[in-house]
Amino acid sequence: MKKHLVVIGGGITGVTSAYALIQQGFEVTLIEKNRYPGMETSYANGGQLSASNAEVWTHPSTLIKGLKWMFKNDAPLLMNPTPTWHKLSWMAEFVAAIPKYRDNTISTARLAIESREYHFAWAQAEGIEFDHKRKGILHFYRDKKGFEHADQVSKLLAQGGLPRRAVSLEEIRAIEPTLHGDYYGGYFTESDSTGDIHKFTYGLAKACERLGVKILNGHEVLSVAANGQSAFVQVRHASETDSLTFDGIVICAGVHGRRLAAQLGDRLNIYPVKGYSITVNLPDSASQAAAPEVSLLDDETKLVTSRLGDDRFRVAGTAEYNGFNLDIRADRIQPLIQWVNQCFPGIDTRKVVPWAGLRPMMPNMLPRVGQGKKANVFYNTGHGHLGWTLSAITAHQLAGHVMAWSQDPISVAGSAVLQQA
Repeated sequence: MKKHLVVIGGGITGVTSAYALIQQGFEVTLIEKNRYPGMETSYANGGQLSASNAEVWTHPSTLIKGLKWMFKNDAPLLMNPTPTWHKLSWMAEFVAAIPKYRDNTISTARLAIESREYHFAWAQAEGIEFDHKRKGILHFYRDKKGFEHADQVSKLLAQGGLPRRAVSLEEIRAIEPTLHGDYYGGYFTESDSTGDIHKFTYGLAKACERLGVKILNGHEVLSVAANGQSAFVQVRHASETDSLTFDGIVICAGVHGRRLAAQLGDRLNIYPVKGYSITVNLPDSASQAAAPEVSLLDDETKLVTSRLGDDRFRVAGTAEYNGFNLDIRADRIQPLIQWVNQCFPGIDTRKVVPWAGLRPMMPNMLPRVGQGKKANVFYNTGHGHLGWTLSAITAHQLAGHVMAWSQDPISVAGSAVLQQA
């Protein structure tokens, strides 16, 4: 009799996990609190499938910038100075992970390269349309210091198997003619791509249903428990409470995973790092012609872009350490609009849709994938700023862990939780 797994969370990691598990022959139920999958952090991110952005943040310069920008409201990195135990413990572990910066960046690049092959294959197999553009990603730098750091990062990415090439200002203009401004130089990764994460997540969720996954939308998870042989989930739906039983449980609940992991006896030190985006509607031919086709990353402002079809342009970025706050602040959105006005003055920015989401980040910037203390508890979460980029490969890895447990649940019981890039 095949095992029945419950996946908690209908964002990109939950949906890819459900897809990978159903492909391996498991019975799968996916529980999502919203009416549709992909409605929170997987709704309006930067849209990049970016192996070239695999550099982890655990670099000494991040700490320096964080202190420098702490009281600047429009800073790319902003931390609420009010201390909490969760924030302090996370920051302490972040600092402790700095010596692993090089190794973790290389490992993340390797996995990002492997992950996109699954993304492309799944989208093709299931006929998912998600405004996919395979035109590469251009990183550009405004000064020599930023460009020289990018050179060191490129060497690490090369060790991970990712080629990207340095480009001059003239080459930047040739790659993306709509970009205005003078820059020191850039790096271009032809193999990277972009798309609409919400369309991908929703399309893959529909494919999951076709394959037999039972999706319980509009179900809020109140509590979880497991004893090694069975997993128990209490949910609320339409003011009614129900208790469900499964053979195993997979936590893909993003920033909410820490609370659920604690109920299962595991420590999952995820912190919510808020990011903002704007979707600029391109209402006329002039705006459409003025918007870039190639995806960009501006190193100084830490903003990324993606062109979503003919009539939408996404700009996203910033990192805000402010707990579970989801307020969309005008002083954080306005710099994104100003950036569009400066870099692409021909775009009409009268119709801009702001958004904010909470990235689930582990202190070492590596997602947690594998088994918990109890044999039938699994995790696939904590992907941070590379949630979409790494989601397919971590789902594939998760399915391997679950398969090993299903074939020999006794020998793997109590094994250590695996943490991988």
